[in-house]
Amino acid sequence: MGETITLRGADGFEFSAYHEQAFTPRKGGVIVIQEIFGIDRFVRADVERWAKAGYEAIAPSLYDRRERGFTSEHDQEGIAAGVVHARGTPLEQALGDIGACRDFLAERGKVFVVGYCYGGSLTWLSAAKVEGLSGASSYYGSLVQANAALKPLCPTIIHLGHTDPGINAEAVEKAVHEHNPDVPVYVYEGAGHGFNNESPERYNEEAADLARARTRQLFESA
Repeated sequence: MGETITLRGADGFEFSAYHEQAFTPRKGGVIVIQEIFGIDRFVRADVERWAKAGYEAIAPSLYDRRERGFTSEHDQEGIAAGVVHARGTPLEQALGDIGACRDFLAERGKVFVVGYCYGGSLTWLSAAKVEGLSGASSYYGSLVQANAALKPLCPTIIHLGHTDPGINAEAVEKAVHEHNPDVPVYVYEGAGHGFNNESPERYNEEAADLARARTRQLFESA
């Protein structure tokens, strides 16, 4: 069963993180990076899913300096609140907290990172800026295209929904491959933004299953 632990960020601030040990023989550690909605039930479910797959998993609460324990619903009010926190959280600060999670997990083996939406952007940035990661899987991050010229330091893959109204999958793929032709960019037909999230309005089971399989393959081959 998962637990909330406390870690110290690069700036000395103590933030919370949702943590779960591997259910089966440990394959490594996975940092799960949240959507804009905080460490909600869907992030916790993803941490548990990774733990069941054999990974010690941890999800840092990246908004703690602004509002401890923040979570919001996936309605217009919740989206607006999450966007305010995401925009108000410096990217380098978030990367520092991700680095603290890496340090926590690294004592026990390889460390991977996976993130969704806001976390998908941070996963792409982490792959290029946080040393010591063994693999990264970025889901529908809105900042990937603008940062496509960054060079990942570890094997990295990207997942995008073809019908995502806020992210032009073809444009992201073109930008990434212009600078990083060896980075796989997977575009899922019929899938929109947030297709890995099991909320009824966003979940696409076929796309989610395939993306998870590709992510597990990446991590297990590292």
